[in-house]
Amino acid sequence: MLFLDKLFENCRSLGGKTAIDFHAEGFRAGGAAATVSYGGLRAAVERAAAWLHGLGILPGDRVAARLPKSPAGVCIHLAACRLGAVSMPLNPGCSEPELLHFLRDSAAKLLIADEAETPDAARIRGQAPALRRVVPIGPASFDAFAGGVDAGAAPACSIAPDTTALMLYTSGTTGRPKAAELSHANLTAGIDALDQAWQWRADDVLLHALPLFHVHGLLVALHGALNAGASTVMLRRFEPSAALAALRGSGCTVFMAVPTIHARLVSAARSAKIDAGRLRLLTSGSARLSEDLFRQLGDLFGREPVERYGLTETGILSSNPLDGERRPGWVGLPLPGVEMRVADPADNAPLADGKVGEIQTRGVHVFKGYWNDAQKTAAAFAPDGWFKTGDLGLRGADGYFQIRGRSSDLVISGGMNVYPLEVERVLDGHPAVAQSAVIGCPDAEWGEAVTAVAVAAGEPPSEKELTAYCRRRLAAYKIPKRIIFAEDLPRNAMGKVSKPALRKIHCKDCR
Repeated sequence: MLFLDKLFENCRSLGGKTAIDFHAEGFRAGGAAATVSYGGLRAAVERAAAWLHGLGILPGDRVAARLPKSPAGVCIHLAACRLGAVSMPLNPGCSEPELLHFLRDSAAKLLIADEAETPDAARIRGQAPALRRVVPIGPASFDAFAGGVDAGAAPACSIAPDTTALMLYTSGTTGRPKAAELSHANLTAGIDALDQAWQWRADDVLLHALPLFHVHGLLVALHGALNAGASTVMLRRFEPSAALAALRGSGCTVFMAVPTIHARLVSAARSAKIDAGRLRLLTSGSARLSEDLFRQLGDLFGREPVERYGLTETGILSSNPLDGERRPGWVGLPLPGVEMRVADPADNAPLADGKVGEIQTRGVHVFKGYWNDAQKTAAAFAPDGWFKTGDLGLRGADGYFQIRGRSSDLVISGGMNVYPLEVERVLDGHPAVAQSAVIGCPDAEWGEAVTAVAVAAGEPPSEKELTAYCRRRLAAYKIPKRIIFAEDLPRNAMGKVSKPALRKIHCKDCR
């Protein structure tokens, strides 16, 4: 059963049960506070679908939404999918040049934007020829933007599994962002796999603190809860005090976050342990979780976090087990229905356990391809059909996977391969280092010099001390040639360290 069918079945059977609670402080301040039941959600989605149809949206049309986290954003996303159109949620913080790239590249027909930050419609339409309308909406209520539209005006639509449901732009670490097309079958496969692995239950209550323009917050968290018939407590933005208050005995059973959020929670708690009430599942993803933070979370919540691994193009691929060893520094076992292997990047030949290579995957969860770019799509797959993630890693003898970093971040120094994550794990183990990131900077002697950028946990240690620390734990060719201390590390919207930004800052004077 496709996700939308399961959602609407839940809406029929669960009726007045709370689907999403938007009563956190951020929503009240914006005038968008609302609690929507499953029955109310179905009615709102039907009205929004009728509204979109009235604006000329047909199956296959791209609907771009540049909205803050809001009831309207959720409703428009689901309504676009319901019509057989393509939902295209955008980061509300994206710049106008980025917005224009998304609109031109996708040939979106409609842009829905926050009325407080709506770009000049004439200027935008003049530079995005396919765009027919720019519609500003406010945060007043769950479906106030649809006015008095009759829900019955939404046309019937039969959704085929391979119909594109969602287009998400990747971070563009190797060039301009490109749009991954995810079908209804892709979304459903990912949700069903996590439903089994994490044992979602109808009595779960998800505390949602992630953005809704990314796989993590939209598909893994919100879709997962709606698919299970669970309830979601929505935070408009992450604030440590509000999140801790919601987690302390509030009835929340599931909390998903990125390491940056987890680190801020640990810092804000200022105690060795809190009463996490009914919390049964604490997950981490979208960036590497350090072993030290893994232990701190276990001490704070009284339960170890479940780290998982995935990509925009594939959804979640692997997870540490809910029941079983949650191994710090590893991303666990393949999810049900997911095939994973480690292959030689040069010829795609599978490698033995323990050997580092490119992680590859295949299955129904793998995306349709990159929008309007057959060349990049073909290059993303091995000749035998496996999707090439671009991530380097290994599989242990017991089937657990470990990530060593992006292939584009691999440092080749003196002809030897240096995997940044291996060096970062050593540096992060030093008590005076809060976090580190390792890059390769051009070097006349070494080709690339292993360079570490670190954030100190208090008084920075000397470079000599850290080098000696690394020498006791790493082979000589892996030891950073230069260690730089910075106040912070540049990050993307999901808190992942941006290696291209680091190279731009710290390698500009290298030869």
